[in-house]
Amino acid sequence: MGGKEQKFIKEAFDTNWVVPLGSNVDAFEKAIEDYIVGNKRVVVLNSGTAAIHLGLLQLGVGKGDEVICQTFTFTASANPIVYLGASPVFIDSETDTWNMNPELLEEAILDRIKITGKKPKAIVPVHLYGMPAKMKEIMEIARRYEIPVLEDAAEALGSEYNGKKCGSLGNLACFSFNGNKIITTSGGGALVCDTEEQAKKTMFYATQAREVAPHYQHLEIGYNYRLSNICAGIGRGQMLELQNHIDNRRANNNYYRSKLSNVKGLTFQTEPDELFKSNYWLTAILIDPKETGGKTRDDLCQALDEENIESRPLWKPMHLQPVFVECPYYGNGVSKKLFSNGLCIPSSSILTIEDLDRVVNTIKIFLGN
Repeated sequence: MGGKEQKFIKEAFDTNWVVPLGSNVDAFEKAIEDYIVGNKRVVVLNSGTAAIHLGLLQLGVGKGDEVICQTFTFTASANPIVYLGASPVFIDSETDTWNMNPELLEEAILDRIKITGKKPKAIVPVHLYGMPAKMKEIMEIARRYEIPVLEDAAEALGSEYNGKKCGSLGNLACFSFNGNKIITTSGGGALVCDTEEQAKKTMFYATQAREVAPHYQHLEIGYNYRLSNICAGIGRGQMLELQNHIDNRRANNNYYRSKLSNVKGLTFQTEPDELFKSNYWLTAILIDPKETGGKTRDDLCQALDEENIESRPLWKPMHLQPVFVECPYYGNGVSKKLFSNGLCIPSSSILTIEDLDRVVNTIKIFLGN
């Protein structure tokens, strides 16, 4: 917290607007719109998962459809596909950004058309750990086959691709403000829409799809997904701190690189070129046992834990999750290898140099440097 959040929370109580609408909600949405630019409309919701759900709903995803989804991600990218009665089709990663492989994406589209007789209904690429996906190639393929893109920018608020903010690159996009994200509203999310009509429809679905009538009238199924005015107040304060958080996360990443870049067998998730600018929400590393004398990711995780330093394996790919094991998968083994060898190390915006040095020294000692 930056300290300004309490002012907006107090405003919600002082005006007696503690429900899922009010000045904080409106101002938080406007702050995000102004930040990402691109003439977008933002609707804040109670989770990033809700944003993906309502985004897919507006793209017409329904029972019997297929939706292409990045396999190397958190399950919230894929679960809403199933909520709507559709099926995920998982795409493996490329080695540059660790995100959706454009070549495999096109292969999957052509194969699904051949097998099912129809195109997938939508494409869900993810900006993993804040690293932008190869959106130029992905959007070109999407336009070629006229398939809309729902950009999962849950981890990428503040990241940029080719000078544009992540969240403004797809037909629709989602952000997450969960407790571990670059900014937080305790729990929350947002759907970024192209048009005012889409934004109004999102708010309609997010407030139980109540029709305009003097009584409660419902022609469609709705959801209770709107963000409270209190949580939106936290978000308003957090937006004032966003650039500080981004600067600190990138500084963490730079510090780790400066101290660990010469450590044999250790590499970082890295921006491929000047088109990519990651917020480095999390600093992610790979440990190659062939270069470390057989020491593995799990061994390093345990060594850090013994020093009371939390770390976490990279996401387990969705196509390897028991709940999705029957879903189509177009792969090259990259995501499985990343999962086996990858680790997220401490990345909080409030880490001190002493904290970072403790992590660095533990890694160096473990790897014999």
